[in-house]
Amino acid sequence: MPKTILTNVRTFAVGVDLTSHSNKVELSAEHEDKDATNYGSQGWKEILGGLGSAEIAAEGQWEAGDPTKVDDASWSQLGGVGPWSISANNTAAVGELAYFTSALRSDYKLGEAVGEVAPWTGTAKSSWPLVRGQFAHPPGTARTATGTGTGLNLGAVPAGKRLYAALHVLSASGTTPSITARVESSVDNLFGAPTTRLTFNAATAAGGQILRTAGTAITDPWWRVAWTISGTTPSFLFVASLGIQ
Repeated sequence: MPKTILTNVRTFAVGVDLTSHSNKVELSAEHEDKDATNYGSQGWKEILGGLGSAEIAAEGQWEAGDPTKVDDASWSQLGGVGPWSISANNTAAVGELAYFTSALRSDYKLGEAVGEVAPWTGTAKSSWPLVRGQFAHPPGTARTATGTGTGLNLGAVPAGKRLYAALHVLSASGTTPSITARVESSVDNLFGAPTTRLTFNAATAAGGQILRTAGTAITDPWWRVAWTISGTTPSFLFVASLGIQ
């Protein structure tokens, strides 16, 4: 990705798309630096990496009145720990760069002086590592039947690393709609005999989930999201992110 002007940063928080309600998103990550200097350090400090953390700080225009608005979501879905996925100034199409984590919405502020566009600001702090991965399912494609997504060549998972997966169900409609998404891996892009590595809980309404593998090595380099949909005239909009950390 070349140098770019920020015009299309996509922000998905649990089960809401904040893109049209935000005009600033900042993502930061750090590790504590721990001083391990001793008499054998030859007069130089020795620093060890301590605990890591990530933070998402966002702001935009306040709206309320239905579950897709920032205020409604802040009082329901964003009140606890859940997945956040941030794009790198792209459309969140399959294969595009995604940063995601499990985070706690730690503060929320609204209101301004008379005559100003009503703003909101909020911060989410990580409870899992920040993962640099790719979008595995786009936000604007409605799914009405069981299916599979496009394969991504994310590479094998080394021992001690994990495959992380975030799911944001943005909308659900129909009579008793239900979607159960899963993450599959394969030895190649044909997915002739895929292996299910993670399975999300069945979702019947907007919301978010995040999962990770156990930390054992996985040699398959190809990954995709698949889903099973049931109900009468069901339809779902959802976003998925995958990455190895």
